[in-house]
Amino acid sequence: MKKMFEYLREGKEMVLVTVVASSGATPRGAGARMVVTEEGRIWGTIGGGAVEYRSEQMAKQVLKEKSSLGHDFSLTRDDVQNLGMICGGAVQVFFHYIPENDEGYISLAKKALELCAADEDVWLISDIGKGGELSLYHAKEGFIGTDDGKWLIQHLGRQPKLIKENGREVYAEQIFSSGKVYIFGCGHVSQELVPVLSHVGFRCVAMDDREEFANERLFPTAENVMLIDFEKIADYVTIKENDYVCVMTRGHAYDTTVQAQILKTPACYIGVIGSKAKKAGVYQKLYGMGFTEADTDRITSPIGLSIKAETPAEIAISIAGQMIMHRALRNQQKE
Repeated sequence: MKKMFEYLREGKEMVLVTVVASSGATPRGAGARMVVTEEGRIWGTIGGGAVEYRSEQMAKQVLKEKSSLGHDFSLTRDDVQNLGMICGGAVQVFFHYIPENDEGYISLAKKALELCAADEDVWLISDIGKGGELSLYHAKEGFIGTDDGKWLIQHLGRQPKLIKENGREVYAEQIFSSGKVYIFGCGHVSQELVPVLSHVGFRCVAMDDREEFANERLFPTAENVMLIDFEKIADYVTIKENDYVCVMTRGHAYDTTVQAQILKTPACYIGVIGSKAKKAGVYQKLYGMGFTEADTDRITSPIGLSIKAETPAEIAISIAGQMIMHRALRNQQKE
């Protein structure tokens, strides 16, 4: 949405290319997107290879004809050979023409960005039967851009979905999920972790009590970098039920201080870096503060998947992998 808003403000027309359904061993599933202008593909990908190339050419034709359309890539054995792909399957792609200087789309994109900035769940709805007409859904404000969407609410989930009902064909995708990753400690592992998490869709806030580490230059992909007092976390941030926490400060005492405060929040994930020996020592201190085993069971420590990671970069990959898995399982539970 941000890219669309930027290009719309610049007075450029574009085509939003979306994989709305797929089956078999295709490169990308439903939800893969790219934006094509007369300059070519400027953002996103639908999997690369010949299908993406052909889709880009079709998008340029859509720009000439100024009309949205759908296309099915049915990848039979001959299709696979002709397209130069190594996997089969079928892909349904929708090419949504978005005219330049369209006030309706500009307003919708601006609204989506406002809701995202407010840390709200937002769905983008594309009415295939109406040429891909776009609208938004937000739990508090309802449907924005259409007054004909109430029937869709029961179908909205965490995964992209093509909905066919009562002669209608609508594609719905959650384009923004509430929740951030709060990272306490801005050392070497955090500096490797933030860009990885940002790249896979996590919104990161990096925090430290040392000015030289709480530095935006060290975390160019973070949503925010904060200089805080570890003793007073609530003075700086409010951690909610959709938020993730990674604790990787410079010492046991700071880790204990942070964990004691985080356990009083509804954070969905609390990961702490360190050895099993360190974990045992910190837990004893937490029990001495009145916390129970039920409380410490919420903590994942040592943080990360067991992949024999050693370097900061490897540890960051192990943590990111674990958080991706945790997010996917939570999303399945909410379906």
